[in-house]
Amino acid sequence: MAENTAAGADEGAGGSPVAGDPEPPDGSDDPAMATARARLYGLLAATFDGEAETTAAALERGTFAAVADAFPVDIETTGLCGDSHDADSLAIGYDNLFVVPGSHYVPPFASAHATEPSEEFESDSRYHTAGEAGELLGDPAAEMARLYAAAGFSPERGDDIPDHVAACFEFVRALCEREASLLEEGGSEAKLDAVRELQARTLSRLGWIDRFEEAVASRDTVEGVFAAIARLARTFTAWDAGEVVGTDPQASETTPS
Repeated sequence: MAENTAAGADEGAGGSPVAGDPEPPDGSDDPAMATARARLYGLLAATFDGEAETTAAALERGTFAAVADAFPVDIETTGLCGDSHDADSLAIGYDNLFVVPGSHYVPPFASAHATEPSEEFESDSRYHTAGEAGELLGDPAAEMARLYAAAGFSPERGDDIPDHVAACFEFVRALCEREASLLEEGGSEAKLDAVRELQARTLSRLGWIDRFEEAVASRDTVEGVFAAIARLARTFTAWDAGEVVGTDPQASETTPS
């Protein structure tokens, strides 16, 4: 593309995702809607990228609940307020769930939750059997990489794994921030359509979040904070895809039919 579709979006990434209170969005053509969506996607991206201090601050301030309440959808936020989770305990919980392979490990990337193997994938890993789904850097990663390239976007989150949940949310946040900027500046319909098309294409590939949330819920059974955040992410992305962007998460290789 001649123009970086997500251009300017990352300038806003430097701000804290827990700073300020969200304004209630009025509609899909209101910059406040796009900004509020960006705020929540940014907070989810930070959380699933292991920013324990950001997550702890958001919990203490009730930011998850405040941002979720800005949208006209019933999002369960029980357990997402209070100061009972400090950064150290959250960092340990994050590592146990999303970093260190073990009985509680949940891969935080789409390829691991695919239900069919990628068309072209080779691995000599003893943790993956050839011809089976669940690989690292499979077709979902390639699809997300193509979307990033189309927008001229380079994710900083997700450990260089294109379909990492943190990278996916970071990308949608950038697109939402770009949409807000265009709406505020009176950008052309063509530019708005291009950004919204990328949002639709991206959200349509996040059907795997359902399987991810179910896996987190089954393993984060003691503290439950990441299970609650994953539940919020699942509910919000499904609502955003269907009600705001107007697309449906794919129910093909990444979501059971």
